[in-house]
Amino acid sequence: MSGGGAGRSAAARARLAARLLVVLGCVLTAEAQLTGVLDDCLCDIESIDDFNTFKIFPKIQKLQERDYFRYYKVNLKRPCPFWADDGHCSIKDCHVEPCPESKIPVGIKAGSANKYSKAANNSKELEDCEQANKLGAVNSTLSNQSKEAFIDWARYDDSQDHFCELDDERSPDAQYVDLLLNPERYTGYKGPSAWRVWNSIYEENCFKPRSVYRPLNPLAPSRGGDDGESFYTWLEGLCLEKRVFYKLISGLHASINLHLCANYLLEETWGKPRWGPNVKEFTRRFDPAETKGEGPRRLKNLYFLYLIELRALSKVAPYFERAVVDLYTGNGHEDAESKALLLDIFRDTKSFHMHFDEKSMFAGDKKGAKSLKEEFRLHFKNISRIMDCVGCDKCRLWGKLQTQGLGTALKILFSEKEIQSLPENSPSKGFQLTRQEIVALVNAFGRLSTSIKELQNFKVLLQQTR
Repeated sequence: MSGGGAGRSAAARARLAARLLVVLGCVLTAEAQLTGVLDDCLCDIESIDDFNTFKIFPKIQKLQERDYFRYYKVNLKRPCPFWADDGHCSIKDCHVEPCPESKIPVGIKAGSANKYSKAANNSKELEDCEQANKLGAVNSTLSNQSKEAFIDWARYDDSQDHFCELDDERSPDAQYVDLLLNPERYTGYKGPSAWRVWNSIYEENCFKPRSVYRPLNPLAPSRGGDDGESFYTWLEGLCLEKRVFYKLISGLHASINLHLCANYLLEETWGKPRWGPNVKEFTRRFDPAETKGEGPRRLKNLYFLYLIELRALSKVAPYFERAVVDLYTGNGHEDAESKALLLDIFRDTKSFHMHFDEKSMFAGDKKGAKSLKEEFRLHFKNISRIMDCVGCDKCRLWGKLQTQGLGTALKILFSEKEIQSLPENSPSKGFQLTRQEIVALVNAFGRLSTSIKELQNFKVLLQQTR
């Protein structure tokens, strides 16, 4: 009897050891795959981890808490332009609490969309007067409808460099939201509505023929042991610009999924929710064994996206270094501190030595490059419009903000000449950022910085389960 018991005990220990080896193997495999130099650039993951942890993350967190960057004006009631609205999510965690006007700093709500200095805010009324005089000078017999059309044409010209569909901040449906009081986290929004949004983004806007199926697409026909390799063979055959586009969207998707895993509703007792990292959910979305090797690829695209937005911040620094820009909220002391912190972050971004080289993009013959760039811009602008189809208000808020932030980064990267020729003491007509774009740019990069920091945390948690 004792011999049989010992045998069964030894067998049980062997089975347990085997299971632990499988878990350990998954962790080591994930870490082994998420290392080294990224494709299409000369930067390695380890350098980004160190740079983000010790330089960027602590400062960008502080900046996001400043009044100028925490209040974001957004229209969450715009109808979906592509399909009949599925109806808004009724889950309580999907709700967004708008900020009362009384809570908004006076300098923010009094200023027009592209003003950020006290002088500029005070001159708004004068500018409106000048605009009216200009319209009158064009033709004093213009009807009101024609004058409105004229203004629309001017707005159309201004929007030619935009990669995003911007919300009209003058709309009665546009409201200020305190981003600190409406954090991005798991809401329970999933199913056909959520799938439809991402499917439309990937299938209709990523330069992909319908005959090519991306990995883990449940609509794809069974391909035996393919495991998505045919997709990546196709992707590598694309030009750099189209590969970059896919990686940006995949990286954004991975970042959003990481936020949901890191800020998950773990339990709720007597109406008091407890939020925190969900290792099981992270494993389901990113573990190589669970995702047929797709998880590490998605996380590498997150790092690639981080590099793109990091490069944009380093490029736009001259715009903010001018005296005419002071991130005006009405609180002079805080405004000065906010600008000093922002410029400090810009100095850090410039010190990074392995930036993505955006000049490698759209570098062919001028006509072809211009056409490809416009196609790239319109595809991304279409994705920004799809964000109005998200059924969960909180998901829509953060989807719009992060998409707009990336769109602003792309606008910056392809406006280098205009930024280099900015006048020191007056607004530029060649390159301009609205406050909405500035807030989105900083917060979107803050989300990426947080994603990479949370990824380090998940690595530690996975090692603790060995």
